[in-house]
Amino acid sequence: MSLRERLRQELKEAMRSRDRVALGVLRSALAAVDNAEAVPADDHQLRGVAVEEASVGAGTTEVARRELGEAEVAEVVRREADERIDAASRLTAEHTARADQLRAESQVLLNLLER
Repeated sequence: MSLRERLRQELKEAMRSRDRVALGVLRSALAAVDNAEAVPADDHQLRGVAVEEASVGAGTTEVARRELGEAEVAEVVRREADERIDAASRLTAEHTARADQLRAESQVLLNLLER
C-alpha cells in the first residue's frame, strides 16, 4: 500500500475515532501532497494578455498534474512533520499546549513514515 493510500486510510480511521489531532494533520499532509503535484503557472504567461486570452486563469482547460513518486510523497510528509517540530521548538513557555499539539501532529506523520 502506498503512503498516499495509507494517509487516506488513516484519515478515515481518524474520522471514525474522532481524533482531532490526527484528522487535522492528515488532511494537511494530503493537501501538501496535492499542492506539490500542481503544475506551476509561469508569471510571463499572464503579462500583457487579457484574462480570456491567457493560457492559465479563467476559461482555460485543466492541465495534467504531476505525479509524485513514493519517495517524493514521503519527502513532502517528512517536511510537514519537520515544520511542526521546528515550530514547536520556537514556541515560548507560555505556549506549551500548542507546542505539545504540534509535536503530537508530527508524531502521527512520523509513525506513518516508519511503516
